[in-house]
Amino acid sequence: MELNDEIVIDAPQDAVYAALNDPEILQQCIPGCEELIKHSDTELEAKVVLKVGPVKARFSGNVTLDTGGAPDQFSLTGQGNGGAAGHAKGGADVKLAADGAQTTLRYTAKAEIGGKLAQLGSRLIQGTAKKLAAKFFASFAEVMAAQKAG
Repeated sequence: MELNDEIVIDAPQDAVYAALNDPEILQQCIPGCEELIKHSDTELEAKVVLKVGPVKARFSGNVTLDTGGAPDQFSLTGQGNGGAAGHAKGGADVKLAADGAQTTLRYTAKAEIGGKLAQLGSRLIQGTAKKLAAKFFASFAEVMAAQKAG
């Protein structure tokens, strides 16, 4: 499964990049995120509760960041285990482009799932993934707007 999208965030590029690397902000924005621990500048651990169709599961996982192209781009890879519900692994490439006082964020994400989740059907999984991504970026844009106002 692959997702692509673009969103304009009303904040300068350096502020957007910093926020995308701030565990407190990410925890607020990731749907279902119960805990996000930063072990180093490139390693995070997450606990997330997700409901996909009839399956609700608590995932524990690790995320590794590659910040080699910072602050214009970075990538992340991760994998999570949801016990009986299944497992997921994937990654995303994120590109940031300054546009005056705003920043355009483009991403391409890929994911593979297994276990009970994989049996739900790709349309349901894809639809849920799109909704979760949209919810994350809407929350992220709100947090950035609130920071700018405050």
